[in-house]
Amino acid sequence: MTIAQEVKFPQNTASSFSLLNRLVAPYIPPKDTWNPVDKVIYPLVDPYRVPVEEARGKQLEALRFTFARHYNNNYFYHKYCEMENVSPDDIKKSEDLEKIPLITDATFKQYPSGKDFARWLTTMYTGDLPKIVIKGANPTLDDVINAFNAAGMVVTYSSGTSGHCTIIPRDQKTFLAAQYVVARSTSSMTDLAADDANLLLADHVYVLSPNPKRTSLFIGKASSLAFDLLADRDVQYGMDYEITIALLQMAMSPKKGLKGKLISSLQNRTERKIIDRTKQWLERYEKTNDTIALSGPPFLLLRIMNMLQKEGKTLDFADRGMIVTGGGWKIHENVRVPHRDFRKQVREVLGIPETHCLDVYGMCEGNAFMIQCPEGHYLHIPCAFFKPLILGEDSTPVGYGEWGRFAFLDAIAQCYPGFIISGDRARMLEHCPVCDRPGAVLEPEVQRAEGEEVRGCAEELRRVLATDLSSDIDDTS
Repeated sequence: MTIAQEVKFPQNTASSFSLLNRLVAPYIPPKDTWNPVDKVIYPLVDPYRVPVEEARGKQLEALRFTFARHYNNNYFYHKYCEMENVSPDDIKKSEDLEKIPLITDATFKQYPSGKDFARWLTTMYTGDLPKIVIKGANPTLDDVINAFNAAGMVVTYSSGTSGHCTIIPRDQKTFLAAQYVVARSTSSMTDLAADDANLLLADHVYVLSPNPKRTSLFIGKASSLAFDLLADRDVQYGMDYEITIALLQMAMSPKKGLKGKLISSLQNRTERKIIDRTKQWLERYEKTNDTIALSGPPFLLLRIMNMLQKEGKTLDFADRGMIVTGGGWKIHENVRVPHRDFRKQVREVLGIPETHCLDVYGMCEGNAFMIQCPEGHYLHIPCAFFKPLILGEDSTPVGYGEWGRFAFLDAIAQCYPGFIISGDRARMLEHCPVCDRPGAVLEPEVQRAEGEEVRGCAEELRRVLATDLSSDIDDTS
């Protein structure tokens, strides 16, 4: 019996669910191999519709398994747990999950160079590594990551303003599980009125991020599902060229003087090409009845809309258009655009209703995404396999409605310890004030905590555009 046959779903979404179920089938391991985490995630149709008590039970089962796996198979994390005097035997009920030792996101930045970096990756990894062949006496970080990925892993990176990258080693199973969850989560929040019309299944999809086949940058790899699931549909990438760690580090480092002026000029040229292509894409399909989905960082989407307004143009996609943003809301060095203002501009310029304009919150270290509900634009949390925490100044959990440092326990992360304190500041509510989905939510305006370096996928792309020479981007549409 297939998952589609096991699940009941509303009649008006039956067609789109059936198609999505066929598309995600390659991501699902054989059922007779499922572990406790697999048994939680793969039967889920909508990760945001699991009743609270049921989600708590699934969460406990999944996280107990993942914690025990890291405790027993990860030398670094085992030693850390011994220092904290916590073992799997201490996790018996849901309340005990808060005892699981958390590591900071900075842990994944504390690595050496060269072949010692490869040894660091093996220390952070839980389980048996494939055979890795690293060529050359003095390999770069890109060389080492490429060698691991050539052996079947999915090592990704992200960076802050320091230019020192966060590097996460995933095996194929973890990566595919995360992509499966992204597909289910995104589909559940982005269903449009018509059958077969949601973000994943739109007739035309434009992704304003790097092509996942040409980079290991996390924001690029995170869109792999669009590349794989929509191979027989029209999917285009706004940044279809290679982005390496070397380029990212140059992009994120401070730039002053003549070099800074040159980079600013290059940024304008690169952005203009991307903006022109995207405008042409929008204008082409506005004249049809096709459904479209446009996904990307807010700063770039905002500049596309500003250019349309400057030219006196408005489009009308109405209910057949979808906008999904992600990566952070910084649009200039110290300027953020309010979510509400952005949605209003989308409605006025593109004709897409605010219910079809959603933001996604996630991070390189995690495998779950919090997606805004169309009713109230609160960030919903898939609590069946992901436990969110808000930590106070003493690093202990605080109650609902209080601001603090965002942390999480990620059951999907079975190849590295995904029990992490982030550098973000957030406030969590016990339930959404607007929609009827059960479970906790984050308020939309998640920000960097004071003292933390500026970070975010959108900020990376903004600076990469400022650095890239655009030699691989032609002027044709």
